[in-house]
Amino acid sequence: MRNVSLTGDITFRELTIKEPAISSAGLQGIKAALAHAQKETGIFKAVQTLSHMNQKDGFDCPGCAWPDPEKRSSLGEYCENGVKALTEEATDQKVDREFFAKYSVEEISRWSDYAIGKCGRITEPFILQPNSLHYEPISWEKAYAIIGKNLNNLPSPDDAIFYTSGRSSNEAAFLYGLFARAFGTNNMPDCSNMCHESSGVALKKTLGIGKGSVTLEDFYEAEVVMIIGQNPGTNHPRMLSALERCKENGGKIISVNPLKEAGLLNFHNPQKLKGMLVGGTTLTDCFLQVKVNQDVALLKLIFKKLLAKHIAGDAVFDDDFIKQKTAGFDAMVEDLALYNESQLLQLCGVPESTINDAVSILAPAKKVIICWAMGLTQHENAVHNIRECVNLLLAKGSIGKPGAGTCPVRGHSNVQGDRTVGIMHYVSHALNAAIKEVFGINPPEKTGYDTVHAIQAMHDKPGKVFIGLGGNFVSAASDTAYTATAMQNCRLTVQISTKLNRSHLVTGETAIILPTLGRSELDLHNGKPRFVTVENSMGKVHQSRGRNNPASNQLRSEPEIVGHLAATTLGREHTIPWLTLAGDYDLIREKISAVLKGFEDYNKRSANEGFYLPNNARTGDFSMLPEGKAQFTINKLSDHTLDDNEFLLTTIRSHDQFNTTIYDWDDRYRGIFNERRVVFMNPADMAKHGLVKAQVIDLKSNYGSIRTANRFKVIPYDIPSGNLAAYFPETNILVPNGRFAEKSHTPISKSIKVKIVVR
Repeated sequence: MRNVSLTGDITFRELTIKEPAISSAGLQGIKAALAHAQKETGIFKAVQTLSHMNQKDGFDCPGCAWPDPEKRSSLGEYCENGVKALTEEATDQKVDREFFAKYSVEEISRWSDYAIGKCGRITEPFILQPNSLHYEPISWEKAYAIIGKNLNNLPSPDDAIFYTSGRSSNEAAFLYGLFARAFGTNNMPDCSNMCHESSGVALKKTLGIGKGSVTLEDFYEAEVVMIIGQNPGTNHPRMLSALERCKENGGKIISVNPLKEAGLLNFHNPQKLKGMLVGGTTLTDCFLQVKVNQDVALLKLIFKKLLAKHIAGDAVFDDDFIKQKTAGFDAMVEDLALYNESQLLQLCGVPESTINDAVSILAPAKKVIICWAMGLTQHENAVHNIRECVNLLLAKGSIGKPGAGTCPVRGHSNVQGDRTVGIMHYVSHALNAAIKEVFGINPPEKTGYDTVHAIQAMHDKPGKVFIGLGGNFVSAASDTAYTATAMQNCRLTVQISTKLNRSHLVTGETAIILPTLGRSELDLHNGKPRFVTVENSMGKVHQSRGRNNPASNQLRSEPEIVGHLAATTLGREHTIPWLTLAGDYDLIREKISAVLKGFEDYNKRSANEGFYLPNNARTGDFSMLPEGKAQFTINKLSDHTLDDNEFLLTTIRSHDQFNTTIYDWDDRYRGIFNERRVVFMNPADMAKHGLVKAQVIDLKSNYGSIRTANRFKVIPYDIPSGNLAAYFPETNILVPNGRFAEKSHTPISKSIKVKIVVR
């Protein structure tokens, strides 16, 4: 087995610590974006390309899935981190055959994730042969043949794993899911399993659809926007403009998070001269600094206080909506009575006066939006977290009307679209029936592996074939060492990628890299440009048309790669015309129209302004649920009993990061510069345990076996006592693969019990 590093360089850099920022974006954001663009592409190329990003005739940002307004800004419809995402993709740096001849996978693996990511675009297909330490060039045809042979030699189709990242298009994802089903398996884990699977499970059971119910325009009408477990200033910066408009229209914002994030304090809108120069916009009206994973306790306490006002005669809840549109309210209230307010107050850790402020804001409001992200979804009780949010919205009647509803804020740019067009490990009988009717195949009826169970299967039974459509699986998944062993147990690992990452280094016996076009690049077929489509975080499907010349003439589009893999594996005489579909995206969209409801007349509608997919929660139709009504639920509190020397660790991103892509070494908003191996800790906890600023420690978790993350510097920070925060992927090694959310199986990356060991 190759001697590769799972963590890379952990040598400390020259750490600088400053006071956390109290505002976001503005001139500092512009300066940071321009500096990054200059290093990657040069300013001229960056500006020229950015003028087309998120425009109606351009391409979708390769970063987050935040929706675009109907009226696009002439100054540019992107944020600081969108610039970083685009210029990372459009970089002038190349990973070519000379690069791989010079550097072995063992040597590259000892570099930091930042250094690996900065190597640049992969220029042609490469193969890492058994017992070799260097990737070598391989032709597309030979690569396809090796992959097809390995798939066909498996004892069972269920020994293949078809993973999908959120960056792929609807067309590529649909074809990929069709390929997996035609091959005979539902083993289609995807990045949703690691992030918003909990949202989908909770929303499907309570509201009938596993997506949010709001549109961007709803933010402009909302009376209250409640943001829970989310850091939009770093992860979805364009959301700040929508929040600013909400405030300008008289709305209030309640923020709930263990850390006070700069993006929700004050926003300097870089598109407005006044916002840049005169103080910015104060966003948060009420900040509830909840302890990690005590959101249910906080929401129950808020609900109890609102209920008391309602019983006293205030029109706090919408009685007509509750009676006509919902079921389970009385049972939920009876369960709520079992909880003592002082107990809930102690658990959540928020001062009662602050909770009362939030209650005063919520009580008169008729239009409430609740937004959330990973801070709610990556816990054992994650589904309960989201259902408790739904309870509050249902009681307020804030579902199915303008200015109100649910808003799970998706991360990667088309993660929601992937699921919509069929990337799922579970069986949909309706989808299977439609695929059988349209394509004449019998899709498998056995539930496949989600992400955590795919890792377990690869870990426990060697010889599988793993194919990744985008992403950085090794770094993104939980339990890094366990995941690495799982990947190394594979007979073959295949990565369809734009840039180098750690998953190209921690591989199976044989590894193949298939380089694909980036979102910003021209996709030509017979000399004519093609477009793909994506779905944003609020359910709108729209086109994306690249503009840049490809980084190499050896790159192929994702639909082309998937189509050729399928044709090679299943045979060119297969009942599905794989190569025809690979070359004709219009035909793929016609097939999607025939298979999936809501995509009727797909080609015509996607070629224009785009279109919203049907959303029953948005229209207040709950006829598919029991009794034809939205469901109140009874949800349990989290259970985190900590010893005196134990803490609850939550993993977070830095500001110079998107998912596992590290843009730079800084976290400007939290005051951390030139270092990532840090852990944020309450100053009183530091004093109690005899720790001083920048002291070096290890972190250990024990879930049946001990996992260790070595060499972190302690940073005093405003975080609740008993809680810690540190960046991923550096701390993913501490997250146990066998512990995950009930029902959704999402890893517990936001609530890991750890101990500190002083070095």
